[in-house]
Amino acid sequence: MEIITEITRERMEKYLDTTSRALNKVEIAPPPRSHLKKLAEDFLAMAMSYFMDAKAFAKEGNYVLAYGAVNYAHGWLDAGARMGLFDVEEDDQLFTLAE
Repeated sequence: MEIITEITRERMEKYLDTTSRALNKVEIAPPPRSHLKKLAEDFLAMAMSYFMDAKAFAKEGNYVLAYGAVNYAHGWLDAGARMGLFDVEEDDQLFTLAE
Protein backbone atom coordinates (compact mmCIF):
# COMPACT_ATOMS: atom_id res chain seq x y z
CA MET A 1 0.00 0.00 0.00
CA GLU A 2 1.29 3.44 -0.92
CA ILE A 3 1.73 5.81 2.02
CA ILE A 4 0.61 9.32 1.12
CA THR A 5 2.43 12.05 3.00
CA GLU A 6 1.18 15.10 1.11
CA ILE A 7 -1.77 16.21 -0.96
CA THR A 8 -0.39 17.47 -4.25
CA ARG A 9 -2.27 19.55 -6.79
CA GLU A 10 -2.34 16.55 -9.12
CA ARG A 11 -3.76 14.27 -6.43
CA MET A 12 -6.35 16.88 -5.47
CA GLU A 13 -7.41 17.22 -9.11
CA LYS A 14 -7.87 13.44 -9.23
CA TYR A 15 -10.10 13.47 -6.12
CA LEU A 16 -12.16 16.35 -7.51
CA ASP A 17 -12.52 14.59 -10.85
CA THR A 18 -13.67 11.35 -9.22
CA THR A 19 -16.32 13.12 -7.16
CA SER A 20 -17.38 15.21 -10.15
CA ARG A 21 -17.95 12.03 -12.16
CA ALA A 22 -19.93 10.56 -9.25
CA LEU A 23 -22.11 13.67 -9.00
CA ASN A 24 -22.81 13.48 -12.73
CA LYS A 25 -23.87 9.84 -12.45
CA VAL A 26 -26.26 10.21 -9.49
CA GLU A 27 -29.98 10.13 -10.22
CA ILE A 28 -32.54 10.52 -7.45
CA ALA A 29 -34.20 7.12 -7.12
CA PRO A 30 -37.35 7.60 -5.00
CA PRO A 31 -40.52 8.58 -6.86
CA PRO A 32 -41.67 12.21 -6.69
CA ARG A 33 -44.31 11.68 -4.00
CA SER A 34 -42.12 9.52 -1.76
CA HIS A 35 -40.93 10.82 1.61
CA LEU A 36 -37.50 9.54 0.61
CA LYS A 37 -37.28 11.91 -2.35
CA LYS A 38 -36.77 14.84 0.03
CA LEU A 39 -34.08 12.88 1.87
CA ALA A 40 -32.34 12.10 -1.44
CA GLU A 41 -32.47 15.78 -2.39
CA ASP A 42 -30.95 16.71 0.97
CA PHE A 43 -28.11 14.18 0.53
CA LEU A 44 -27.42 15.53 -2.96
CA ALA A 45 -27.49 19.15 -1.73
CA MET A 46 -24.98 18.31 1.02
CA ALA A 47 -22.71 16.56 -1.47
CA MET A 48 -22.88 19.52 -3.85
CA SER A 49 -22.17 22.02 -1.06
CA TYR A 50 -19.11 20.14 0.14
CA PHE A 51 -17.93 19.65 -3.45
CA MET A 52 -18.20 23.37 -4.18
CA ASP A 53 -16.28 24.09 -0.97
CA ALA A 54 -13.60 21.59 -2.01
CA LYS A 55 -13.20 23.28 -5.38
CA ALA A 56 -12.93 26.71 -3.75
CA PHE A 57 -10.34 25.50 -1.22
CA ALA A 58 -8.34 23.80 -3.98
CA LYS A 59 -8.40 26.96 -6.07
CA GLU A 60 -6.91 28.82 -3.08
CA GLY A 61 -4.24 26.13 -2.79
CA ASN A 62 -5.57 24.89 0.55
CA TYR A 63 -5.44 21.19 -0.30
CA VAL A 64 -5.89 20.03 3.28
CA LEU A 65 -9.32 21.64 3.58
CA ALA A 66 -10.13 20.70 -0.02
CA TYR A 67 -9.28 17.06 0.71
CA GLY A 68 -11.57 17.00 3.73
CA ALA A 69 -14.43 18.65 1.86
CA VAL A 70 -14.20 16.41 -1.20
CA ASN A 71 -14.21 13.34 1.02
CA TYR A 72 -17.32 14.57 2.84
CA ALA A 73 -18.96 15.20 -0.55
CA HIS A 74 -18.20 11.71 -1.76
CA GLY A 75 -19.27 10.25 1.57
CA TRP A 76 -22.75 11.77 1.16
CA LEU A 77 -22.94 10.29 -2.33
CA ASP A 78 -21.78 6.86 -1.16
CA ALA A 79 -24.27 6.84 1.71
CA GLY A 80 -27.12 7.85 -0.58
CA ALA A 81 -26.20 5.21 -3.15
CA ARG A 82 -25.86 2.51 -0.53
CA MET A 83 -29.26 3.33 1.00
CA GLY A 84 -30.96 3.35 -2.39
CA LEU A 85 -31.64 7.08 -2.45
CA PHE A 86 -29.61 7.38 -5.65
CA ASP A 87 -29.58 5.27 -8.77
CA VAL A 88 -25.91 4.92 -9.72
CA GLU A 89 -26.36 2.14 -12.28
CA GLU A 90 -24.62 -0.31 -9.93
CA ASP A 91 -21.31 1.53 -10.44
CA ASP A 92 -19.04 -0.01 -7.83
CA GLN A 93 -16.02 1.91 -9.07
CA LEU A 94 -17.30 5.35 -8.11
CA PHE A 95 -19.53 4.22 -5.23
CA THR A 96 -19.38 1.85 -2.27
CA LEU A 97 -22.40 -0.35 -2.82
CA ALA A 98 -23.85 -2.90 -0.40
CA GLU A 99 -23.00 -5.93 -2.54
